[in-house]
Amino acid sequence: MPPAFPERAAWGTASSLRAWQQQALETYFRAGGGTGPRDFLAVATPGAGKTTFALRLARELLDRRVVVGVTVVCPTEHLKRQWAEAAGRVGIKLDPEFQNAQGRVGKDFHGIAVTYATVAARPALHRNRTEARKTLVIFDEVHHAGDGLSWGDAVREAFEPATRRLCLSGTPFRTDVNPIPFVQYEQGPDGVRRSRADYTYGYGPALADGVVRPVLFLAYAGEMRWRTRAGEELTATLGEPLTQDQMAQAWRAALDPKGDWIRQVLVAADKRLTELRRAIPDAGGLVIATDHEAARAYAALLRSVTGQGATVVLSDDPTASKKIKQFAASDDRWMVAVRMVSEGVDIPRLCVGVYATSTSTPLFFAQAIGRFVRARRRGETASVFLPSVPTLMSHAAEMEAERDHVLDRPLREDGLDDELLAEANRRRDNPDAAGEQFTFETVEASATFDRVLYDGGEFGLQATPGSAEEEEFLGIPGLLEPEQVSALLRKRQAEQLRARRKKKTGDPRDDGADDRTAAEDLHALRKELNSLVGAWNHRTGQPHGVIHAELRRICGGPAVAQASAEDVRRRIAKIREWAAKRRY
Repeated sequence: MPPAFPERAAWGTASSLRAWQQQALETYFRAGGGTGPRDFLAVATPGAGKTTFALRLARELLDRRVVVGVTVVCPTEHLKRQWAEAAGRVGIKLDPEFQNAQGRVGKDFHGIAVTYATVAARPALHRNRTEARKTLVIFDEVHHAGDGLSWGDAVREAFEPATRRLCLSGTPFRTDVNPIPFVQYEQGPDGVRRSRADYTYGYGPALADGVVRPVLFLAYAGEMRWRTRAGEELTATLGEPLTQDQMAQAWRAALDPKGDWIRQVLVAADKRLTELRRAIPDAGGLVIATDHEAARAYAALLRSVTGQGATVVLSDDPTASKKIKQFAASDDRWMVAVRMVSEGVDIPRLCVGVYATSTSTPLFFAQAIGRFVRARRRGETASVFLPSVPTLMSHAAEMEAERDHVLDRPLREDGLDDELLAEANRRRDNPDAAGEQFTFETVEASATFDRVLYDGGEFGLQATPGSAEEEEFLGIPGLLEPEQVSALLRKRQAEQLRARRKKKTGDPRDDGADDRTAAEDLHALRKELNSLVGAWNHRTGQPHGVIHAELRRICGGPAVAQASAEDVRRRIAKIREWAAKRRY
């Protein structure tokens, strides 16, 4: 038998492996007695290098003659070409232009790169190809194989005969209960079946290894005012507990290009990008938009803010892949896209993101944030700007959580699944139909810097855009180790509290020590309350905003962002009381 992992200079970028990739390969071959198991699920955080691992494994299986062909199945047309280019660098020739109509592949190719949609269109064709020779099938972001029962059935039919199947995912969870083909599920003590990964490399370990960047989430609240079709004007504040309908409409108003909220956030994001480019000269930014019309409008706003044009990538643009590739190789400042670059697309220089979309499922959020975390050298940081919406705040706080795909879970009585805001979460490539476009009109939308979320903690004091307090956080250096980020955030928050206390008391000798202690206590209490609210949400299905609103109604006091430590303690006691009553 050949040595486990011989070095081959011709393999290029795949010849030097990260520790986790080497460990995953060893795990694979141990499980199969030297030739590998038939099915293997590798879960690695976005940006960790799943492609390199998969291609190294493919090269090894080809060299051992375990397989003689390779098929890569991925979500998008752009990713087909990205896989083919990466495979070419390690001596594996994949045809990314394969179409169902042609049926056969040239003799010069080891195999093909296709989309899940292409396979679903003619599963019998792909089954015949798979049966014709010993084939390794690589499923990139395998959760897409569960996009509806018809897709799952097609993938099973096409690749059931495969000699080897390698499933890859950065986010192996879904918001439905459709099983993912070729993924193993195990029943836990609670009777619920969960996906079982053969190898897992999460965000936390990747951050500790310097494989990914630390991410700072800069949340912006603000006052929103809009007019309904009936002519009624409504007002709400992002960052405060709201009903589902209020949150959906306030969120929509915030993202409206005609309002000031998104413009103010884009200005702040561009300032942050300027700071990062002091240390990372080619650092780029990405705005993820809800639909095509918004994407074009955001690009126009960026031009007015920066004086430079932004690359706009739309899903129906035949030149989209070319634009992404050109942007990745340039030092241009901004790209605006709908969903073309939310998953899998490799642009390592992206360091600043604006989450300007109303899609809020955990899977989409994790994949979108994954575009900014790939580290090229130690110390690089990423910054993502987003609305102060409970769902997004929860996702941001759980960046290090490792999830499994769960089957058999009960659906909520109110019809909601993992999505807090049904209207806000509708996935659109285009704006609402003409008959609906006058049902909502933004009257006013202004932004307020709310807080920074980092490593499960919250930092900062509410401040107006352009204030010295906001500038303190926008000006954090671009090259810092993770622990340095935490220390600097704590220091700057303490300094802001001290300055506010001096201004309030008028005593220049007041060093604010009491406030620093109080701030640390309040931060811990808010974190505990948010954790309890999250647990109650999972137990009851009630949206976070509804839970906060009910606690505020019962216990009194202002919104959580302005609440005192005593206010928060009362709410913690009340939600613990609810939990105790439910338990017994």
